Amino acid sequence: MNETYEPVVVTFCCNWCSYAGADAAGTAKVQYPSNVHIVRVMCSGMLHPNIVIDALSKGADGVLVCGCHPGDCHYQEGNLKAEKRGEAIGLILEDLGLEPERFRLEWVSASEGTRFARIATEMVETLRELGPNPFRS
Repeated sequence: MNETYEPVVVTFCCNWCSYAGADAAGTAKVQYPSNVHIVRVMCSGMLHPNIVIDALSKGADGVLVCGCHPGDCHYQEGNLKAEKRGEAIGLILEDLGLEPERFRLEWVSASEGTRFARIATEMVETLRELGPNPFRS
């Protein structure tokens, strides 16, 4: 494996919990890889699978989606919708010939900055092992 390869991870975080969790990691100076690029969305359930596939088809090595824990969603059941969409994304990845590990869905609350940092770090490490996304140009 090329020693200079660093995976690019596009991370979609819900506004109400996960984004605050990522912010809590920064505030507490809990480090996670700088190649994790965070995009704030209002709710993980509002993230259409096409957006995830678009990020991967344009060269992101992996996509991490973080939402509120079940039962804590600001929009009541948005995270359950995200879970169903995550299953669909897995099938699409299979059709595209991409490893399922290139997509990950996790629940992170506002108080779980350390958890967010651990998940982000694990994602980067997994992608390092997989190597570059074949769609990367």
